[in-house]
Amino acid sequence: MRPSSGSPGDQADSSGMIPSSHSHSDHQNSEENSVYTTPTLIPPRILPLLHDLALQMVEAGNQQQLLIIYREARSQVLEESLRKLGVEKLSKDDVQKMQWEVLEAKIGNWIHFMRIAVKLLFAGERKVCDQIFEGFNPLMDQCFAEVTAGSVAVLLSFGHAIAKSKRSPEKLFVLLDMYEIMREIHSEIESLFRGQPCNEIRESALGLTKRLAQTAQETFGDFEEAVEKDATKTAMADGTVHPLTSYVINYVKFLFDYQSTLKQLFREFENGDDSNSQLADVTMHIMQALQTNLDGKSKQYKDPSLTHLFLMNNIHYMVRSVRRSEAKDLLGDDWVQRHRRVVQQHANQYKRIAWAKILQCLSVQGLTSSGGGSVASMDGGNSSGASRAIIKDRLKTFNMQFEELHQRQSQWTVPDTEFRESLRLAVAEVLLPAYRSFIKRFGPLVENGKNPQKYIRYNPEDLEHMLGEFFEGKTLNDPKR
Repeated sequence: MRPSSGSPGDQADSSGMIPSSHSHSDHQNSEENSVYTTPTLIPPRILPLLHDLALQMVEAGNQQQLLIIYREARSQVLEESLRKLGVEKLSKDDVQKMQWEVLEAKIGNWIHFMRIAVKLLFAGERKVCDQIFEGFNPLMDQCFAEVTAGSVAVLLSFGHAIAKSKRSPEKLFVLLDMYEIMREIHSEIESLFRGQPCNEIRESALGLTKRLAQTAQETFGDFEEAVEKDATKTAMADGTVHPLTSYVINYVKFLFDYQSTLKQLFREFENGDDSNSQLADVTMHIMQALQTNLDGKSKQYKDPSLTHLFLMNNIHYMVRSVRRSEAKDLLGDDWVQRHRRVVQQHANQYKRIAWAKILQCLSVQGLTSSGGGSVASMDGGNSSGASRAIIKDRLKTFNMQFEELHQRQSQWTVPDTEFRESLRLAVAEVLLPAYRSFIKRFGPLVENGKNPQKYIRYNPEDLEHMLGEFFEGKTLNDPKR
């Protein structure tokens, strides 16, 4: 019955915000399949004696005194059991002042305590009560209600304090955990706390369940708004995946561990609509809110090619994560294909903007002789129409621009290995044939003059090797490969 090592107190990810998704469903299944044996709180041979004593006191007209004695004796034992377990009496103010990590651990413990209290301790007390007061039904229920009222109040008050505390996105999962345990023990609460004297306790437990559901629903709504309005100014200088993107994707993936609980929430609050489509709608809205925010963040870049690289990286991360998770079943293939096209559009825009200028250096346009003669012939066999000075100038400009691109873009990052290689290949397929053609056609003009290596600084293999260093996220001090 102890909390597992995957209890909520241990589940924060590297950002400290979202629990890791490996544990929830596994832990939930193991708890649901557990068998609970009601503990023996009083030796069985003593119970008939106590029953006889109770009968004699009732017959003697000492029913009220019997109730007081029984309540004081058993309530103290129950409260002591909970105290030894670690249950604390915490007010709403206590909860508000706690650091999130501390509070998260206490919520994990509370879930554990609720399960033990209802399935073992309260069940044990009910068994004792039923046996001692067998035949005195109204007194049986009243005694049980009075013995357990204080302990139930302490446990539920913590739940209410959490449900009423300030909402924040990271609280959604613990709210769902709390809602789940209240639903799990609902039938046992109804069975144990039967009868009119227990009405208030039953209503209080049901009230907490509804309050947790409402707060979870509101927190869910807050999250979409928070994503869209996230105003963190952290610019990813290398154009890599923004922390907000990985945070939101982790959040969405973790939501799918709570699918059945979320669907139950939607059924409680909506008018019988398909809970599957509601979850899909909510997920779609969160993804759209993230894209809207990323569009805003991309405008921080002064270099438009880096803007497209940033959006390409982030949307690619979204698409890849969705394809590898249960979100794909809800969002559908259309969503995946549509966003893959968006990724490709940004990749094409990056390529066009970043490389248009340097490709212009390798164009045959404007390569006329100094005397204003014809453009170089298009068959590649004659370069006499081109001015040596213009060719030299073109090659100097190419070298300078390529070195600038290499220095800058080897500091940029494309974190996905496969995608990084395909982007380099796409650039190489445009740049290298153009360079080879230019050198083959106009190289002899320079090679026959002075210091040819000053102008033809690179062969195509050198360029290919240097392209292999693009998007590695290097710092300026990193050695070259």
